[in-house]
Amino acid sequence: MPLPSPNLYPDFNIVRLSHVEFVVTDLTRSKAFYAEALGLQVTYEDGNRICLRALEERNHHCIILKKGEEPVARDLGFKVYSDSDLDKAETFFKAKGLPVAWVERPHQGRTLKTQDPFGVPLEFYHQMETLRPIHQQYRLYKGVRPLRIDHFNCFSTDVDSSVAFYNELGFRVTEYTEDEETKKLWAAWVHRKGGVHDMAFTNGRGPRLHHVAFWVPTPLAIIDLLDLMSTSGYLANIERGPGRHGISNAFFLYIRDPDGHRIEIYCSDYLTVDPDLEPIKWDLKDPQRQTLWGAPAPRSWFEEGTLFEGAAVEEPKLQAQPIVAP
Repeated sequence: MPLPSPNLYPDFNIVRLSHVEFVVTDLTRSKAFYAEALGLQVTYEDGNRICLRALEERNHHCIILKKGEEPVARDLGFKVYSDSDLDKAETFFKAKGLPVAWVERPHQGRTLKTQDPFGVPLEFYHQMETLRPIHQQYRLYKGVRPLRIDHFNCFSTDVDSSVAFYNELGFRVTEYTEDEETKKLWAAWVHRKGGVHDMAFTNGRGPRLHHVAFWVPTPLAIIDLLDLMSTSGYLANIERGPGRHGISNAFFLYIRDPDGHRIEIYCSDYLTVDPDLEPIKWDLKDPQRQTLWGAPAPRSWFEEGTLFEGAAVEEPKLQAQPIVAP
C-alpha cells in the first residue's frame, strides 16, 4: 500500500511521547534496575508506585513502576500542545467510536484516557508537574546516563492500518520496511517531535509493546552500561547489541528489566523536522535495515513483547518474515 501523505494539520496537536506505566512484581528489584543500573532519577515513591525521570527532563516522570501480580504495560502517554487540544482529542476519538474517559493521574493535569483502533491504550495530557532542571548536575549521572525518553515500539497485526491511523494524528513516516512480494508494510517509524520516531510499529502478534527507548549522550554510555551490567548481576538481561541500526542509523542496545519488559538504549539518529522530508524505504530481506553492523537479532527480539493490560492479542495479517537468527 502507498504511504499516506503527511498530515500537517491534524485535528489536535501532539507534542511528543511522554511516559509509560509498567506493572512490575517487585518494586525493590525494579528500582535497583531502573535507578541504580540505568540511572533514571526517582521523583516519587511509596509502597505501590515509583516515578522516575531522565536527566534532561523537567516533567515529573517518564516512567511509572506500579506493583502488581502480572508484568503488563498500561497507557502510553503523550503530551499535547494546549488544554483545548484535549477536548479536540476527545471529539476525535469519540467520532471514531473509541472509548474515552477523563481520569485522575498523580502529578498530571486533565488527562484523557482512550485507545487506538487496535487496542493500544493511550492517554493524553497538557500539564504535568515540573521539576527543577538537573541536566548539569553531573554528580547524578550514573548507569547509562539516560537523558530523555525517546520512543515506543509496538507489535501491530496490520502495520499499514496503524500507520494510516497515526497519520490522522499527525505522525509522519520517516523510514519503513516493505515486503516486496505483497507491497505491504512490515514495519514503520513515525514521529511528532522531530527525531526518527515517537512511535514505531513492527509486524507481529499484537497489540503488544515491543520496547520503550531512552536517549543517551554517547555510544560510550552504552559500553559503560554493558560493563556495569555484566559485573553486577544483570548479564542475562542483555538481549541484543551493541550495534548500529540501518533504519534510524542509531547506536543501540536492548536489555530486559527484571520482569521482562524490553528497554532500548539509543543514540545517534538524525533530525526530521522538515515537513517535506521523504521517507526512506528498506526491503524486508535486507539484513542491514535492522543491523547495519553487529550480531543479528535473536528470535526473542522478533517474538517476545509486553502485553497491554486488558488488550486481546491477535495474529498478524502479514505472514512475511525477515531472516531470523537461531
